[in-house]
Amino acid sequence: MITSNETKQKFLVNCRDGVNDIERATVSFILAVTASKTSETAVFATSDAAEICIKGGIDGRVAQGYEPLADLVGSFVSNGGKIWLCPACAKAKGITEDDLIEGVEIAGAPRTMAFLSSGASLLA
Repeated sequence: MITSNETKQKFLVNCRDGVNDIERATVSFILAVTASKTSETAVFATSDAAEICIKGGIDGRVAQGYEPLADLVGSFVSNGGKIWLCPACAKAKGITEDDLIEGVEIAGAPRTMAFLSSGASLLA
């Protein structure tokens, strides 16, 4: 339990993989889900991870021996986790706000840097 003298931990998970490497993307979200159970947690999705952020982008994607990626992302969002999609990556891939799944917003380096500056630990 956190007392008034303690600060809740924060974590930022940098995720750059999506369907290009389902296993790496899955491991990123395993970290994120675990952290989000007890701490404020955000995922900064860049590069190929942009596919994770769009409707239907990871449906049916499962790395051998792991939980489905869509289930992990759903658990993360249900735990209050936030997914921030890199604006430059979204633009390069033609992704708009209308394409995004629940829990994702387009937010870039200023948001992630402010989160880190506020005491978040980076998990990569």
